[in-house]
Amino acid sequence: MRTRTLGSTGYEVGEVGLGAWAIGADWGEVDDDEAADALRAALSEGVTFIDTADVYGDGRSERRIADALAAWEGSRVYVATKVGRRLDPHVAAGYSYDNLARFVDRSRANLGVEVLDLVQLHCPPDDAYETDTMFEAMERLVADGVVAHYGVSVETVRQALVAIEHPAVATIQIIFNMFRPKPAAAVFGQARDEHVGVIARVPLASGLLTGAMTADRVFAPDDHRNYNRHGQAFDFGETFSGVDFGTGLLAARELASLVPAGHTLAQFALRWILMHEAVSVVIPGAKSSQQVLDNVAAADLPALDEETMSEVAAIYDRYLRSYVHSRW
Repeated sequence: MRTRTLGSTGYEVGEVGLGAWAIGADWGEVDDDEAADALRAALSEGVTFIDTADVYGDGRSERRIADALAAWEGSRVYVATKVGRRLDPHVAAGYSYDNLARFVDRSRANLGVEVLDLVQLHCPPDDAYETDTMFEAMERLVADGVVAHYGVSVETVRQALVAIEHPAVATIQIIFNMFRPKPAAAVFGQARDEHVGVIARVPLASGLLTGAMTADRVFAPDDHRNYNRHGQAFDFGETFSGVDFGTGLLAARELASLVPAGHTLAQFALRWILMHEAVSVVIPGAKSSQQVLDNVAAADLPALDEETMSEVAAIYDRYLRSYVHSRW
């Protein structure tokens, strides 16, 4: 797999990584064997970057990753986790050094490491960006030697730009896909200039960009695509990228007509993301080894031509811009 540099961390990572939310919680049931199979497939296919969080299954995702890496004898794998969402209530004042240090120690134990490769602030509330408190706390944790590098997982373009202004921020993680292309114009240039890595999350719009969804699809009660469609649990932009489900299906159907023969809509959607050089790594989730194999194969697609990129933009303008462009 081709590699890219992850911002100022200097880590060289495979351009297709693995998002490990689904093997932790909130996407329906995934048992230990299924999770282990998915992780083994990712490692065997050259995935060298795994993204998780301390709240994914209350640490289950981190622990499953630790088990997989304990048995892995191949190339170096970098694990990024996230902290902050364990706060209750989830408010800016909670992003203190003491709280974040406690969360970091828990993740170190879950992952079985002394030093975490990359810790990301996990979508802090908007007013947390108004002071330097949480950034200074993370800088202290780096100085303490328990965190190698830190970044910020953000919800909005504005939050990304504020984070990038802090010199010690090595990465930003942001929703970026064919339904949410705004960061390319609004954020990527600044990230490149400041040597900040970009981690593209929700690349398949919670499955809408797989081409496998139908209007009668029923999701399990513990699947966020059931319980968070309107932001009941967290930012609704995280579920289907904030797009109305029916409208997303229509847009996906048109996008499917652009897919090169022999490939899937999911692979096409991932390749579209990789056309943007500012993206360091894209992190599609997977609940099975087959999903991992399909996602990794996106790296083999040829570059998309200018006409195809323009057609994707036109579909966004026609169906989706009015839903999402001004919100995030």
